[in-house]
Amino acid sequence: MVSPDAVDRARPVRDVVAWSRGLVEPALREAVDALPAPLRLVAGYHRGWWDERGHRTDAAGGKAIRPALALLAAEAVGGTAGAAVPAAAAVELVHDFTLLHDDVLDGDRTRRHRAAAWHVFGLDAAVLTGDALLAAAFDVLAASGHPAALTGVRVLNAAVRDLVEGEHADLAFERQPDVGVAECVAMVERKTGGLLAGACALGASFGGAEAVVVAGLRDFGLRLGVAYQHVDDLLGIWGEPGRTGKPVHADLRARKKSLPVVAALTSDTPAGRELAALYRKHPIPSDARRAADPAEPDRLDPAADAARAADLVERAGGRAWSERQAESLLAASLRHLGSVDPVPRAAAELTALAHAIVRRDH
Repeated sequence: MVSPDAVDRARPVRDVVAWSRGLVEPALREAVDALPAPLRLVAGYHRGWWDERGHRTDAAGGKAIRPALALLAAEAVGGTAGAAVPAAAAVELVHDFTLLHDDVLDGDRTRRHRAAAWHVFGLDAAVLTGDALLAAAFDVLAASGHPAALTGVRVLNAAVRDLVEGEHADLAFERQPDVGVAECVAMVERKTGGLLAGACALGASFGGAEAVVVAGLRDFGLRLGVAYQHVDDLLGIWGEPGRTGKPVHADLRARKKSLPVVAALTSDTPAGRELAALYRKHPIPSDARRAADPAEPDRLDPAADAARAADLVERAGGRAWSERQAESLLAASLRHLGSVDPVPRAAAELTALAHAIVRRDH
């Protein structure tokens, strides 16, 4: 339980995120500047620093959630945010690696309210830039000189393995006729939960925490990551394009087996069975590059089918289930945070950030 005094001294979430971005941005720019020029152009475009010609822009560059978690985790265990900057920067570089690759794999044409990097620069450039950012992440950790650098490399490597395994499962689900809720949750724990867990564990390690405390903060990040994905999946169906930066019903058009969709498909309700029939209606492209081809039509078409699918997910209980799960996982994550006896102000700010992440009010 966070004390009222700590809450009073805690900064608003928007200030915490801005503080995090300010601390980590120089390290990110240094890492990107070290890339070969063609890849540097793609990376900077992806981050919103410049347009496709390299001209400076004010485009959104992401919310800096993962770096904020790493920095606050360091403070929560009695360390300093400054010492954890390499950890925070490395996590954000890995996150950008995943986004560049995800957009290619899913064929998403927009990211952060503008054209995705692959759509501007081509598939090869986007994939190779993602690879370069992944390498840069490990270089940032290794070059930090921090006593926890070697441990950090292993923690981050485990997170990357988890998210790659989770991404593979997510893609395989598109062709798998039956996916259970437990399977889907396990996929999300690796794909999304793994990196948030890694961010918190890295921050705690760079803050000087003992292994048991690092494990507690890792569990905090893991539950928070799964809660985050529930909300992200809900927004992927019902989110407003102006808020999400993606077309309405984007996940349903791609026939993603997201958490609320799988809950609906396995509900054994009339709506769930109708949804299953609708999901079987159109063939899946057999090649990931065809899926990312601008000429490739939506996989669930016409738009009326996607709207019908959204209604069926809700009627089958998928929407309500994901909403309940998100709140339950948020509560569980905060229990793990409290179990490590965190520094009060950092705990208050982590608590507020967790609520904002799940409820998307930041």
